[in-house]
Amino acid sequence: MGKLKYVLKRLFLMVFTLFIITTICFMLIRILPQELPQEKNLQEVIKARWEALGYNKPLLVQYGIYLKNIFTQLDFGTSWKISVNRPAFELLLNGLLPTVLVNFYSLLISIPLGICFGIIAAIKKNRWQDHVISTGVMLFVSIPSYVYAFLVQYIFYFKLDWFPQVMYSLADADGSWFSAKMFYSMILPIMALSFGEIAGLCRFTRAELTETLTSDYMLLARTKGLTRAQATTRHALKNAMVPILPMIISSFIGILGGSMIIEKIFSIPGVGQLFVQSIQQLDYDVFMADSIFYTFVGLLAGIVVDISYGFIDPQIRMGEK
Repeated sequence: MGKLKYVLKRLFLMVFTLFIITTICFMLIRILPQELPQEKNLQEVIKARWEALGYNKPLLVQYGIYLKNIFTQLDFGTSWKISVNRPAFELLLNGLLPTVLVNFYSLLISIPLGICFGIIAAIKKNRWQDHVISTGVMLFVSIPSYVYAFLVQYIFYFKLDWFPQVMYSLADADGSWFSAKMFYSMILPIMALSFGEIAGLCRFTRAELTETLTSDYMLLARTKGLTRAQATTRHALKNAMVPILPMIISSFIGILGGSMIIEKIFSIPGVGQLFVQSIQQLDYDVFMADSIFYTFVGLLAGIVVDISYGFIDPQIRMGEK
């Protein structure tokens, strides 16, 4: 019952926080001046749409209509700038797959490499291997991902001409997001996203494993006759993975949000670039839909990480004082 109560409490807080942030964003957006396009036919369509959404009514009434449309029709509004007269939710769904693919491929590379480097650095603590890895981690953690983006473009596109500068469109990649041609065009953004993730995971793994290797039960395991390798694999890694696994779970949830800057640099038609376009072109409904989505992903990642601790390690009692 304790776990169920804790999960329900966290879900309620997540929904409440999402509601508060959505309310603030909606109110701020609706008080901004709304501009009509110059085309008269389109003006009539937009005016009719605004009338249905209650734009001539008080803000609270407008917000009530907005929430009603979301819950009853999944209607987050309409795009009038990025893609004229298309539902904002449809644009969001269309951008979700390329965002997830690029970030998923990046994690498939980053997670094993980051954990492996972290294990090596922890086992070889204070030796040259540890110093080299730790120096590299400090360097890669400190540099933003967009710097890596420009570097890999300069080296692998401009100098070596191995990969395309930007991601292919569906038409250029045989009409499939999962084709070899599409994956080939994703390699540079995958690399740009992987460096920071590998460094962060390596640093975290090293810190946790180093602490575990110096614990009392590891000394007990060695005195019972286990070799250093046996004690590390049977006991140290198992216990060190308890805080590491939630971090990995959070990363997998975080791929839904993607990276706005990386998507813009490599022309990835994902939710990140859609968010940037909605700001640049003042497409308010698309901006609201993207803002709600990003808020939801961030809150979901946090709650899943907190809950996962109790399931990964039964000794952690969730919701207990």
